[in-house]
Amino acid sequence: MKKNVIISIKGQQFYDGDTEGEEPIELITDGRYYKKDGRYYISYRESQLTGLGATVTTLRVEPGCVTLLRAGDCPTHLVFETGRRHVSLYEMAEGALTVALTTRSIHSTLSDEGGMLEVDYSIDMDGTCTGANLFQVQVRDAARPVQ
Repeated sequence: MKKNVIISIKGQQFYDGDTEGEEPIELITDGRYYKKDGRYYISYRESQLTGLGATVTTLRVEPGCVTLLRAGDCPTHLVFETGRRHVSLYEMAEGALTVALTTRSIHSTLSDEGGMLEVDYSIDMDGTCTGANLFQVQVRDAARPVQ
């Protein structure tokens, strides 16, 4: 059963062993959340602030693997799999880039009620590592008050 949720997405980048990293960027939006075939799906419409205004992003979460799917102006298919490197085409309004994602860890407390997802990964472009990245996604029922 699909449910309306509030989604908080926080991203942070780290460069060359920097333990504090850049200032985290956070987006809070409404979306949909459901479970199908043992996988959790988190879906939301991007805002104009992200530069992906007419795009819907869906995260498909399963043990050890998260797939980011974007449909719309900037279609994208990125795979985050623990201990693996995946090469993908990353579409942006300015054009497409080939990126390689190496996922160090995925932690999830997602349940039928919502929960948290954390993905720790690095990106390299043309064989050059551009830094370590961490994104966290918090999902809560839109009908539930904030505590």
